[in-house]
Amino acid sequence: MSAMPAEMMSLPRGRPFTREDLDAMPDDGHRYELLDGMLVVSPAPRIVHQLVVGELHLLLRSSVPEDVQVLFAPVDVVLATDTVLQPDLLVAPKAAFTERDLPGPPLLAIEVLSPTTRRLDLLLKKERLERAGCAFYWVIDPDEPSITAWTLDGGTYRQTARAVGHRRLETTKPFAIGLVPADLVQ
Repeated sequence: MSAMPAEMMSLPRGRPFTREDLDAMPDDGHRYELLDGMLVVSPAPRIVHQLVVGELHLLLRSSVPEDVQVLFAPVDVVLATDTVLQPDLLVAPKAAFTERDLPGPPLLAIEVLSPTTRRLDLLLKKERLERAGCAFYWVIDPDEPSITAWTLDGGTYRQTARAVGHRRLETTKPFAIGLVPADLVQ
């Protein structure tokens, strides 16, 4: 077994992680995110997760206006020096992106739940995106299957739509789209 370079093994002690620390993480197939200075490491997702992300990407790309970009992870969304998230899918104006990341909240962040990330996506990431001003947050549960949509209203997320199974979710915000949860997992 080969040893990792010393700079890769040194983790900050006695202080929160920063974007600079995140940049030093290895490119090893894991997803590295920062949440208020805490390092969050996620393993590669299940196949059903990737199928849902792929289907959603295609549907979103065909629905968004021309000046809006749809990207899938890994893309850094920099909310603060100690908070860098990578939503499964994100939607933001093309002009908002730098060559490296999205410096600020997206218009829409979407997470596809996995057994290892369910609580993180439904609680911590949702709360942090809400605090940062992300206008729309959607969560897809491929096991149910379901889609739940929240809209930022007065600084707080309010559930604005939910569809389960073969029921169609229709929304006009942030753009017009219709989605059937069961169709995303086939």
